[in-house]
Amino acid sequence: MALDMGIDLGTATVLVFLEGKGVVLHEPSVVALDQNTSRVLAVGEEAQLMLGRTPGNIVAIRPLRDGVIADFDLTESMLKYFIKKTLTHRRLFRPRVVVCVPGETTSVEQKAVVEAVMRTGARSAYLIEETRAAALGAGLEIFQPSGSMIIDIGGGTSDVAVISLGEVVISSSVRVGGDKFDAAIIRYIKRKHNLLVGERTAEDLKIRVATVFPGNREKSLEIRGRNLLTGLPNSVVLSSSEIIDALEDPLLQIIQSVRYVLERILPELAGDIVDKGIILTGGGALLDGLDKRLSQETGVPVYLADDPVTCVARGTGIAIKILDKISPTLIASRGRETSYTSNLIKQKFQG
Repeated sequence: MALDMGIDLGTATVLVFLEGKGVVLHEPSVVALDQNTSRVLAVGEEAQLMLGRTPGNIVAIRPLRDGVIADFDLTESMLKYFIKKTLTHRRLFRPRVVVCVPGETTSVEQKAVVEAVMRTGARSAYLIEETRAAALGAGLEIFQPSGSMIIDIGGGTSDVAVISLGEVVISSSVRVGGDKFDAAIIRYIKRKHNLLVGERTAEDLKIRVATVFPGNREKSLEIRGRNLLTGLPNSVVLSSSEIIDALEDPLLQIIQSVRYVLERILPELAGDIVDKGIILTGGGALLDGLDKRLSQETGVPVYLADDPVTCVARGTGIAIKILDKISPTLIASRGRETSYTSNLIKQKFQG
């Protein structure tokens, strides 16, 4: 019998949950491609190592941008690779697959994800909102007649939702996440220090030095890059207090999204959330001081979930177990899409 599977299809990373085994795969959402032959050379961790270090004919590409599919064929290739790698000796079996997507993706984007999963050989595919999966993975009692609020910050999007009786009551999604934080750090260093650094350096700074709550962390790190004035390699030391300024703009977009949801919920749900607090999940939730900053801005307690990085993946696994209960509220495919529909979806993502 096939093992059912949950996939957190993220902009930055892909996590795979296998029934009975938990999270069995956690790799970057990167594909290395030979431009001359259009052949996929590497996927995941191996492709990640090639970012910024490839010869002219090889490009390392992220097939998802801002939480949605940017390249249909590469996403399909990446999913096939991860599913086969996960199933190992069970490749002849066709699993049921639950995949999470940002709450405000369009119907075309949703169909593209379903189609990509079905073309990997899955028996059936289901989509669930990232916030609902995150809430399940964080252990929230979302099926009770009581409001629960979740903020899931991923690589490409930040999703905010209030959930009651198993369904999303109100939500907001902004295409701001870990990638935008990295880009903001790169822009800041370029503007203030005339130094050009890469994405991996920016991410290292974000993890090791950055904070968004003044005084919460005081660290510094020497980084290296290319001086834009001389064109030569150079280095500079950056501190936590400097990075606060760099991250302010993307952070404000997330805060505005949280306020939007809080300002529109019913009084009874607002009371539930004040009592329970807001749960923070996703890789971006690990940004130092983020829980304190969001609590300061909203006046509501904010708590970091246990193992926030895997909450969504674990939530997809829980969703598989209760499919009979929640399937009417999910977007599902059982292989009924016609080739005509498939071609329309592919045309959409190939220009």
